[in-house]
Order: sequence, then C-alpha cells, then structure tokens
Amino acid sequence: MSKSVVAGTVVRPEFRPFESFKDAAAAVDRLIEIYERNTAFLRSAFLEALAGREQPGRTRACYPAVRLSVPSHHIRDSRLSYGHVAEPGRYQTTITRPRLFRHYLEHQLSLLLQNHGGAVEVGESDLPIPLHFAFVDGANVEGEHIENLKRPLRDMFDAPDLSVTDDAIVNGTWRNTNGGPQPLAPFTAPRVDYSLMRLQHYTATDPAHFQNFVLFTNYQFYVDEFLAWARGLMANGQGEYEQLVEPGNRVTMLGGQVRGEAATRMPQMPAYHLVRKGHTGITLVNIGVGPSNAKTITDHVAVLRPHAWLMLGHCAGLRDTQKLGDYVLAHGYVRDDHVLDADLPTWVPVPPLAEVQVALEQAVAEVAGLSGWELKRIVRTGTVATIDDRNWELRDQSELVQRFAQSRAVALDMESATIAANGFRLRVPYGTLLCVSDKPLHGELKLPGMASAFYRTQVNQHLKIGIRALEHLRDMPLERLHSRKLRSFMETAFQ
Repeated sequence: MSKSVVAGTVVRPEFRPFESFKDAAAAVDRLIEIYERNTAFLRSAFLEALAGREQPGRTRACYPAVRLSVPSHHIRDSRLSYGHVAEPGRYQTTITRPRLFRHYLEHQLSLLLQNHGGAVEVGESDLPIPLHFAFVDGANVEGEHIENLKRPLRDMFDAPDLSVTDDAIVNGTWRNTNGGPQPLAPFTAPRVDYSLMRLQHYTATDPAHFQNFVLFTNYQFYVDEFLAWARGLMANGQGEYEQLVEPGNRVTMLGGQVRGEAATRMPQMPAYHLVRKGHTGITLVNIGVGPSNAKTITDHVAVLRPHAWLMLGHCAGLRDTQKLGDYVLAHGYVRDDHVLDADLPTWVPVPPLAEVQVALEQAVAEVAGLSGWELKRIVRTGTVATIDDRNWELRDQSELVQRFAQSRAVALDMESATIAANGFRLRVPYGTLLCVSDKPLHGELKLPGMASAFYRTQVNQHLKIGIRALEHLRDMPLERLHSRKLRSFMETAFQ
C-alpha cells in the first residue's frame, strides 16, 4: 500500500480525490474501497508499532465522504420525507462501515440522483478515523501488548474526538460556522462508529445482525417467549425468516443447525435477531428497567436507521375500570423521565403516528379475536406517564396523583415516553403497547404469586401482537411509514 508523508510528521495512505458518480451502486463501491483501504492502513500500522516497527510522527487515515452540489430549488418529487435537500447549496457527510450500510446508502443516493439530477461525488474527507474505530470486529486496541509501545498511543494515532461525535445535526443545533458544506446525513461517521461499538458492548451481538423492525421490552418473560417461537420456526425449516441470532452471535439456521457459542455472560441489554432477507426481520432487545437504559439503547440503535421500533412492556393501570392483563395503546405521553430534557425539551409534543397506531390496533384485534366495540373490553387508548422513580408509591402521592389526573394518564411506566421521544428526536417511527400488570392506586400491587399467574396468561399474546404489528408495518411502502410528521423544515437528505 502506497504511503505519503505530510510535512514530515503525518504518515497516511495516498489521498483519494473526489470523483463524480451517476450510479448509486458504483458510488457505494468507491466508499467501500476507500474505507476498507484506510482502516486496513491503520490496523497494519498499529500491528507494526506493537512489533517495535513504529512509523515516525503520527499515522492517520480519514473517512470517505459523499458530497452533493444542488444549484436549484427544483425538486422532482417532494412527497417523500427524505431523499432531497431543502435549498440550493453544497452538502456532505462522512461515511463509515459502507459495506454494512450498503442497501441504505444505495437507496439514499438513488433518491438524491432522481430528485436533483447531476451526480454525487465520492472521495476522501479530512476527518481522521480514530484507531479504535478501525477495528470493526470489536478488537481491543488497549490490550495486553500496549505496554510494548515506545510512545503513548495518542501520540501515534488519532483518538475519538467528542467534538464531532455528538447529536448536533439530528437535534437541529448544528451551525455552519466556517462556511463549509451543509450536512447530508443526520449523523457523522464517528457518531455512527461510537454507537456501533456500544451496540456490540450492550447487546453482545454484531450490529450487522440488527433488523429494521425492533421490539423493546423490559422483562425476560418476553425473551423466553420470543426464543421459543423463533426456535420453533428454525426447527420447522421453512418460512420467511432465515436464522436466529442470540447474544454471543450464536446463530441457529433454518433446519435447526447451530453455529457458534452462546454468550458465557449475559450483557446489560441482550438482543435477539430473527433475520429476514434485506434486514426486514425482527430484533428484540431486553432493555431492563428505567429511562436511562431506554435512552441509551435507542441512541445507538438509531444510527442503523431502522424503519420502526415498538415498546412492549408492563405498566401500572391508573383507571378503576382497567383489569390486570388489559392493554394500553399510547396516544400521548407525560415525560417525567428527565433523561432527554436537554435534547428534547418537555414542551415539545410527541405525537401519535397514525400508521403505527393503526398497525397496533389491527394486531390486537387479529390476535385477540375481537373487533369494534368488543375490542374496547381489553384495550384502552390514552396517555402514558413515564417516570424515573420506580418506588414512587413510597413517597407522598398527592402531588403525583393530581398530575396523573390532570394529564388524563391511563397508565404509568418507566420507559415508554423515553423510547417514543427518542424516536421523535431521531426520526424513527415509534409506538407503545403496554399490558397492565398492577393497579397501585386501587390496592392491586404486583406481588410474586399473582405476578407469575399474570405472566403465564398474558405475555405470549402480548408478544404475538407486537410481532404482528411489526409485520403490518413491514408491509407498508417506506414512503408511507417514514411520513413527514417526524421531519423538520430544515432536514438532512438521508432518512
């Protein structure tokens, strides 16, 4: 691999200038070529340094980038919520892991070429790839041989830079202070890399296994039911799903063959992937309890640009007419979770999405075998309040009860509003279907004996409803599912 030295202090691969492409697939091929060459360059230099053959100065390689120049306000088709820019100008985004994102990138670039004509340009940016992000398989560059280096690692390679690893673009707070290009995508390459590494850490599965339709839950019971169902599909050897991936990247193929070993120690938020062609299967993540976990996992899953995510969990029913096992379909949220206050102020409404609401209601009707007026026996549509204190019952309840009453909340939990609000913030269609597991305001607390009976009778049906809802959403055209409700008046072109 050829090298060049800048001012005698920086060793880097030969610079690849920007070239024009009118074919999206060819543009992505070039992105893959630059990215894989540059990350290999960094890995090779690191191994050389470990062997005592380090380069003088600093070793650097940069992310590939896509850029677009738009000379006119004309848009050929503005009905989509993405795939076009708002006004004439120069636009650019850095790209990481283009092989992983190939289908996504080809779709986005094809829309830009259709809507604006001309060509997109692909070349090498000036944004360095941190050494840590060049090891896409999760290898630890701070490992046991690091003490063999003659100089500190940060003197030799670029480290992650938090100033370009943030949510300024997607939050709408990014400002063009230097007159450079406008952002083309909601996340920078280092921000995506950071989340891909975190997903591997939190879920113990490779990000490549994540599907575009995601279920979040807060109970292991749902995982048990999901695995029983998915393993049955794999053992049957037929159907639309191709494999099941579990923590540790253990893969069960159609026909029941197993490849790899299960994780020896479960991660904080284990993920399970029922894989379907084109990443159109279902991912289930057990996020545990609390809004902090809910924000953490959705912050990271969002960089994969999923088509929808749903929260399936348990809640406290707040109305005396509710029964244990009834469902709550959220159409509004009271946000007392606080973890997103700095990114999305609580005065911002988080609206229900009609496409998701209809899919969930249809799924309840189909799985429960009810319709019309009869469906109202088991489903309550209303506001869900999400709080950050699991033991709120131990406090003076008068203020909380008054606020719940004023909001017309019908249920209380610790994750749903966070997941919905982050979906709104990160432009991922969202929805919530909860199951009433206790009624603390009415003396029905969730105790061990009654909880077991409740779980046995309701979890299986609830999970089936969530899966059926995602299948309904999967059948929708993307332009309908990714509606313009989630987009602002100044948006990036990429979905």
